[in-house]
Amino acid sequence: MTENKDVLREIDDGAIRLARTLLRTARHAVIATLDPQTGDPIATRVGLSTDHDGAPIILVSALAAHTPALLADPRCSLLVGEPGKGDPLASPRMTMSARAREISRDAPEHARIEWRYLSHLPKSKLYVSLGDFRFFRLEPDHVRLNGGFGRAYQLAASEWLSLSPANDELAAAEKSAVEHMNRDHADAIALYARFFARAADSNWRLTGIDADGFDLADGDDVLRIFFPEPLTSAKDMHMTLVRMAGEARAGLGASHPST
Repeated sequence: MTENKDVLREIDDGAIRLARTLLRTARHAVIATLDPQTGDPIATRVGLSTDHDGAPIILVSALAAHTPALLADPRCSLLVGEPGKGDPLASPRMTMSARAREISRDAPEHARIEWRYLSHLPKSKLYVSLGDFRFFRLEPDHVRLNGGFGRAYQLAASEWLSLSPANDELAAAEKSAVEHMNRDHADAIALYARFFARAADSNWRLTGIDADGFDLADGDDVLRIFFPEPLTSAKDMHMTLVRMAGEARAGLGASHPST
């Protein structure tokens, strides 16, 4: 049976941004794997972060059912999307087909992935140090995106991943930039949240920066803010953050003029 293409909408910038937002802001997901003994499908919940290009990163225990399943057969599916109030089927969600690749502790990218994961999921610090836990990067194939009633899309990985040539340079600069912003520029972070995300004042902190945007968090709340244009370098990261802080300050001042 072939898939009914008539129900799928044409891919547009809104669909791509929704897919990226769902992944970047999610802290958990449901992963489906195949039981190596029976071949039966298994669906379990996992903590979730992303690599710089947006590919999902999970941290799993060797004792969990999905870990031996992924080691025996890397094919998997990931469901992302937090139901809102009312009908859960009206909330945006996406299902990804992927293949899992284990990130060994001696791999060059392990330190980067561990830092990003813990910045996004700080409560996972306890698990990272345990010997039976390991990271997997889920190499995406395609995504089925449902933005709500009548808004179904199918996207190839190349259409929603952030495949910037600056990813490696940004990854090398990210940790120090995030720590610097959280330590010295809490006022700018508050401006980003209020102006660009229309969020209430709170104790927002920066958790990650990639070519397309950055993430803020306060407790269980996560915000995704996109750059006006994708970053092209680490220098561009600094200049764009400064420019956006100025824009937010001016915009908020204009909306609340002094009398």
